[in-house]
Amino acid sequence: MKRTWHRLCAIQFILFAVSIQTVRPQSAVPEVAILSNQVVYNSSGPKLAVLKSSTPLPEGLEIQLKEAKHSQTVFTTRSGKAEEVSGWEKGIWYSRGDFSGFSGEGEFQLEIQYRGSVSRSHVFRIERNGLACVALPAIVSFFHHQRADSKEELEADKKVLLFGSTRTVDLRGGWCDASGDVSKYFSHLAYTNFMLPQQIPMVTWAMVNTAERIPSLLEQTGTKDALATEAVYGADYIMRSLSPEGYFYMTVFSYFNPDPGARRVVGLLADSKTTSDYQCAYREGGGMAIAALARVSGWKMDGEFSHKQYLAAAERAFAHLQQFSLKYADDGKDNIIDDYCALMASSELWMATGKPVYRDEARKRAGNLCGRLSDKGYFIANDADRPFWHAADAGLPLIALARYLDKETDPGLRERALLTIRKSLDYNLVITQAVTNPFGYPRQSFLFRGKVQDAFFIPHENESGWWWQGEDARLGSLAAAVLTGGRLVYPDAGTASGVKPELEQFAGNLVSWILGCNPYDMCMMYGYGRNNVPYMKSMYGHGSGKGGISNGITGKDGMPDGSGIDFKVEDNGNEWRWSEQWIPHTAWFLQAVTAFSTH
Repeated sequence: MKRTWHRLCAIQFILFAVSIQTVRPQSAVPEVAILSNQVVYNSSGPKLAVLKSSTPLPEGLEIQLKEAKHSQTVFTTRSGKAEEVSGWEKGIWYSRGDFSGFSGEGEFQLEIQYRGSVSRSHVFRIERNGLACVALPAIVSFFHHQRADSKEELEADKKVLLFGSTRTVDLRGGWCDASGDVSKYFSHLAYTNFMLPQQIPMVTWAMVNTAERIPSLLEQTGTKDALATEAVYGADYIMRSLSPEGYFYMTVFSYFNPDPGARRVVGLLADSKTTSDYQCAYREGGGMAIAALARVSGWKMDGEFSHKQYLAAAERAFAHLQQFSLKYADDGKDNIIDDYCALMASSELWMATGKPVYRDEARKRAGNLCGRLSDKGYFIANDADRPFWHAADAGLPLIALARYLDKETDPGLRERALLTIRKSLDYNLVITQAVTNPFGYPRQSFLFRGKVQDAFFIPHENESGWWWQGEDARLGSLAAAVLTGGRLVYPDAGTASGVKPELEQFAGNLVSWILGCNPYDMCMMYGYGRNNVPYMKSMYGHGSGKGGISNGITGKDGMPDGSGIDFKVEDNGNEWRWSEQWIPHTAWFLQAVTAFSTH
């Protein structure tokens, strides 16, 4: 996550010295390229590939799935109609190929013969629970790599100054935010009011959720203890970030200065302007911090703090934010992000304690969230007409409602929440299918210059004044949301994921896009697949980590409404928008894998 030109100037790239190819320019299109997930497909579940060509291929072209070692054909399918995507690159055609009907295991590649030449995909695996078997060890290792535990960081953060003060606090621990940013965030973009992502507290909650949802797969992959340790490590950082007054410190900011003594606890505006507004409102990381502490307290597992202290801290912070969250919010008003973050906080405290005060707040916030659903099916972010769109946490409203329903038993309240989930899922399917969309990339609605419009990517002209980047966290959160919510409102025992086929395919498309089935033939999980972004170097020995997810693909650079499509690995210091790893991307991908593995 980048913020300023001096950060851009500080970034250095080096080549990753293993057999990973960097991206080909999109203009250098071969006659036919077969785009696929470059890593692994679950043996039971959706499997999509896309043929990319400079001329429209005939519909019904035979696509052979071959065992990679001996080139033996094990399955055949036919290509769909060749289509151009409006607003993307002219003269580029895409044809879908679905091989979901194959459930064998092993290493494979796809092959077609056209105009006397043969085209092949990269080699990939198909195996039972393949996504989990690859992703769980990769992601757990990545977060361990991201720990802010260098000698320089630990020494500086033991006594880090509060902005504008001589007071210091001990904020050791946590995870570096990105492959190019060693700062630590509960959230940022607070001044935008509507674009705030959930960062370290969400990562911690996500780890706890995975640990509770798929313990047998964690045992199978040898990651159960390591993930639990990492989650408790996150909880300990949240504990140290809780002030004596009862609020959480939002950001430990490095200023992209190699001197660790420059680090400060700050509130952050655009262009690295810093303030003493570092107190977290619900939407600024406070709600998810409470949720993470309350949930991990149920493990009865102690870290540097005890499980009883985790719960006591969550209750103290909740009481404080009930009184002061509006004061800490930049515009002094609640919006949808406060609602879903406070819903997560109160739901987890309700489940941890059974106390009516948390039940009542959870019901209130769930009601608020349901009341924000528009007739079209998207949520309204404010008290007027701004659609909710989000580059990272687009699925979190539904995940919050689903988590609340893990506890709620009142029939009327359950029905209202379930109806909201159903209408939201319907909207996501309808808007995504409304245009030519061979990859099944999820579209969204947003307010642009006073008018609501629908598009693939977020608008570049937005409340931040500068921030836009790839949306892989959005894809992971939506994949997790449609599977988690879909099991509640559209269950289907006949699919591998336990949801109706349209939702399973929707989620599968998003995971495959991240793992390489995208127009740039780029696997966004570093160190896996065939084509990765270049290595990004950072301070104190940090940098790109194997298993971490990069920002990904955006709308066309220079298009204010985010139309078109773009991906760059070199852009005079701005390449971070596409190639930088960011911890929310990886945490949300973990949730997508968890959701696929839960059924």
